[in-house]
This record gives sequence, C-alpha cells and structure tokens, in this order.
Amino acid sequence: MKLILIVFFLILGTNSISAQTKMDGKTISFLAHQNLQKSLTELREFLQLANNGEDPEQIRKNLEWCLQALKTRKFETSVLISNGVPYVYAKHMYDPKKPWILIYMQIDGQPTDDTNWDQPDPFKAELKQLKNEKWERLDWNQAQMNPDWRIFARSASDSKGPSIAFLSALDILAEKKIAPEFNIKLILDFQEEMGSPSLPELVLKNKELFQAKRLLIMDGTRHVSNLPTLTFGARGIVTITLKVFGAKTELHSGQYGNFAPNPALRLAQLIGGMTDDKGRVTIPGFYDGIQLSLKEKELINDMPGNDEDILRRIGIARADQVGETYEESLQYPSLNIRGLKAASVGKEARTVIPSEAIAEIDIRLVPESDGERLVSLIKNFIVSRGYHFVNESPTQEERLQYSNLISFQYEMGSKPFRTDLNSETGIWLSSAMDRTFGAGNYVKQRTTGGSQPIEPFITSLALPAVSIRIPNPDNNIHAANENLRIGNFVEGIQACLGILTEKLK
Repeated sequence: MKLILIVFFLILGTNSISAQTKMDGKTISFLAHQNLQKSLTELREFLQLANNGEDPEQIRKNLEWCLQALKTRKFETSVLISNGVPYVYAKHMYDPKKPWILIYMQIDGQPTDDTNWDQPDPFKAELKQLKNEKWERLDWNQAQMNPDWRIFARSASDSKGPSIAFLSALDILAEKKIAPEFNIKLILDFQEEMGSPSLPELVLKNKELFQAKRLLIMDGTRHVSNLPTLTFGARGIVTITLKVFGAKTELHSGQYGNFAPNPALRLAQLIGGMTDDKGRVTIPGFYDGIQLSLKEKELINDMPGNDEDILRRIGIARADQVGETYEESLQYPSLNIRGLKAASVGKEARTVIPSEAIAEIDIRLVPESDGERLVSLIKNFIVSRGYHFVNESPTQEERLQYSNLISFQYEMGSKPFRTDLNSETGIWLSSAMDRTFGAGNYVKQRTTGGSQPIEPFITSLALPAVSIRIPNPDNNIHAANENLRIGNFVEGIQACLGILTEKLK
C-alpha cells in the first residue's frame, strides 16, 4: 500500500490534494513519513538552544528563533510582556468564516546537569538505538528512520518535539495547498517549568487576543500504553517546605545522643503520620468531595494495558491503594515527599545530631480539591502533633519555650482542570483521531497525573482544553537523558494533521 501511495503522489505531483479533500489515515501517514527528515532537521536546530526559563538570555534566543519560525509560516507575531516576562503570541487567519482555536506551546525546559547525561552536550541532539540493553549513538544521515530509535536531548519530549510536530503538520498542509479547518492562535510560554507565574496576569490583560472556541495543549506525555493520547484534564500543584528545628548547632551523637532531640527523627515521625501503610493520606478531610460513580469508573478504566504491566515496568511489587486502579488513583489529590535533607550522607556522613531537617512536599490537586483548604488541613495536622510554627528560624526565646519547632512555607502553583470526554470538543477530537489512527487505536484519558498552567485560560475565557500527547511514557523528562522516540514524533505529526483537517463540530 505504501508503494501505491508513493506512485500516486509522483503521478499527481506535490500539490495534487485539493483544499476540499478530507485526508484519510493512510494519506496522513504517508505525508508525515515523507516530511520526517525535514522535520527532524528543524527539531535538531531548535534543540541546540539552551532553554532554562530562569535565564533571560536563553529566553531571548528561543523567543527570536520562534518568531522567525512563525513569520516564515506567515503568522502575524508579537511579543507580549507580563511582569517583565515575554511570551510569543501569533495568529494566522485562513478563512474569516472559520472559528479560532488557541494552541498552547511550552518552549522552556528543566535545567540540566551535564555530568549525568550519557552524551557531551544535552542540547546537541543525538540519535540512538537500543542494542544489548545500551543506547548506542547513530549517524543522523540515515536513509530510513527506525521508529524505535530515539532523539536524546533536553526538551526533545518536553516540549520542543511536540511543538515542531505541530509546525511540521502546518508545513505539510501548506505544501499541499490545504488550509486548516480553523484559524489558529498560538501562545508560546518560556517559563512553564517554573509554573508560569506571569501567565494569569497575561491572560487577564489580553482576553480579546485569546478569544477562541477551544484550547489545544502541545505538551505532556502519552498514556503508559504509548498509544496516541488525548488527555482531557490535569492536576494542579501546591508545594510545601517543612523545616523541623533541633539544637542551635549540630551536636556530637555520642556526647548528646539520648539527650538532644533529633529533628530528622521528629520530621520522619511527623510526615510518616500523614499516610497509612496503603499510601492513603490520613489527614482528616483530604479526600472530601471526591466520589467516583460506577459509570465514571468504567469510563476512567477503559484503557489498554493493566496495572500489572505498570508495576513490572517501574519495578515495584505493590501499588498504593488510593484508587482501585492506576487511572483511578489520578482522580484524587496526592501528597508526595519530593525531597528530604538532614546533615550529610555517603562519604560525607558524620556522627552528628543534625540541627535541622527539611522536607519538600508537593500536593497534586484535582478540580474537587481546593489547594488552600488542603494546605490548611496539613497545618492543622501539624499543630495537632504539638508543633509551634516559627518564621524562617526560631528565636532563642522560642527555642527555650517550645519543644517542637517547625517552619512552614507554601506556594500555590497551577490549578487543576478537566474537560468532559463526551463534550463537543471530545467528539471533534475523537473524530479526527478515528480518521487518523482508526477507532480503538488511541487513548482518551480523563486526566493526567502532572500539572499544566492552563487554568487561567479556562477560568477567564471559559475555554475547553485538551492535551495532544505525543512523547513516549519512558522519555526521562526533567531528568538526564531525556528522549523522544522517532515513531512517537511521526505519529505526533499525524495527529496534528488529523486535527488540523477535521471540521469543527
């Protein structure tokens, strides 16, 4: 069939598809593969730009690259500033009679520690294949790409790869003289990994610019099955820093052991009391307002694969039992200890009683849970355990008066959102995916476990939002050796082509 398609296009020429033709899945697949080398060249160029959102110079370079890439594609572009942070806004009207769709793209990436990467430079993309359980480097000049080969570079998956997949789909349509079925607005975010702190104000001040019928998010990892994925929601996030105080300085564990309380032990007891042995949060009221009906459970669990596969892949014997399944667990708020620190470990370990112990916590929120309420519940729990709150560090008077001292700092991040799977948006996207991949060959996920800074668009503009998920689930995002599977990149282009050529319902 692939040979037939190749002959078909050679006979009719590169501009043979009329604007009225509705491309089927085979045509979409052919065009995505035909354009792959060109798409990879642009992705490699884009990945060369370091993109830490805390570095103004790195933001500037990525912003300039994006402006040029969009102008080349005939988008009207502008730079919007919110609290001193720049965003790229762009739009392209293909037909004044067609509706507008807003597309969100993340451009920044997590900071890198080059010493942990299996390549000299995380921003110089390398093509690799898995051989004898090791990733071996390949030459980019390949006549044909194996779908299981991978691109290793920071932001290959999160999220420059998805952005280039979308732009590549636009290039293919332009080459075939096919206009998308809707007009396009783009918002490019250069501080997503920092929680996009300036985005809410940007949306409030530019409501008219962002008016659209729907919001599509080019960010996020696929379902664990690695099938093409539509994700209709994301959890929000709150971060908390707890610091338990002991003596004013570190003490010799022989001279003061059994006499001076150990803040590391106190902290361990405190946070250990927040959950039971099944992983459920025991703080009263933490799960209030969340009830899953049998119908909702059936919808949530209508996914390929099973929990045993997930356990095997991540290497654990038993899952926490917050939900009855992996997918159900994502419907509840979570409490995670993301970091602990007290004194030193390894070769630097010493026989001391630490003077303080720190726990970094993140809480993932769902629409039924309010972040401020959950923070209040945790503070009440800490008070019930006999702790006295101090500011950054206790005074001498506080040290002599209270036996349990703790500081508590928190920061509200992005809020949760959820779009109905059976909404007009869901039906429209499902139709596009059916045509592109075939019914049953993709996943519709109610929510993802991670967070996205999309809530300002939903709250201020009442936009239904859905994530177009492209990267493979084992992509090492945020860590060393982040990667993007070639097959996922190609299918990402296919998904974008399908959606761009699907008439809105």
